[in-house]
Amino acid sequence: MLSTIADYTRLTKDMGKSLTQVAAQPDVSRDTDYFLSHIGNVKTIDDFLKDYRLYSYAMKAFGLSDMTYAKAFMRKVLTEGVSDPKSFANKLTDTRYRQFAAAFNFAALGDKATQTAAATTGTATQYVTQTMEEKAGDQNEGLRLALYFTRKASTISTSYQILADKAMTQVVQTALGLPSTISAADIDAQAKLITSKIDLTDFQDPAKVTKFVQRFAAMWDATQAQNDINNGTSTNSALVLIGGASSMAGMDTDMLTKLQSIRFGR
Repeated sequence: MLSTIADYTRLTKDMGKSLTQVAAQPDVSRDTDYFLSHIGNVKTIDDFLKDYRLYSYAMKAFGLSDMTYAKAFMRKVLTEGVSDPKSFANKLTDTRYRQFAAAFNFAALGDKATQTAAATTGTATQYVTQTMEEKAGDQNEGLRLALYFTRKASTISTSYQILADKAMTQVVQTALGLPSTISAADIDAQAKLITSKIDLTDFQDPAKVTKFVQRFAAMWDATQAQNDINNGTSTNSALVLIGGASSMAGMDTDMLTKLQSIRFGR
């Protein structure tokens, strides 16, 4: 099995090619063709929510598949839009809802909302990207998380945004060597801890994002390898990335202590 870093490097080396390959897959191509040929006919929020195939495609594109059932919730998101700072979507911590309402901006554009680039090709591109991440996760959950974080990193401006997103939280906790149990701590304390270790402006720099994700991948593979040891199964090549199998015994104390004490990128 390839390590998470090897898989990540392979996919991101030519992201355009990787996305094209996913887009060409029969199920993805069929769903995308339907979406692009029908979304422009949608004139109202009711039309949108009634066409499950269109609506579920759009929800998946924005990473909101688990909320597809919540039509009343999404109706409120779309009805109030994003122009008013006090609108429903703008008050939600999860920025995906604002992005969805901005892409399908019925509140501002009315029956022209589904004819914008954001609502058509933009959504289709996001759908393909989301699908690629999900398919990657079927084989390697760490790879899915790495790809997701890479895509979302530039949108991060506060530590609370990280904490509002389970996937981003898992990446950051893993990269920093923090135990998942820390999520039970006070939210403000968690936010303060993150900003004490990461300069969030670094996530505007693709090179620094890549460095951070590679760090996550190494830690992820190390954790999986440690689990294999604990379960009595063999280790994998990921161990080489963090010093070899002989160093794994000290992973929980030596490395985690070191990682928790440093500030990323410094």
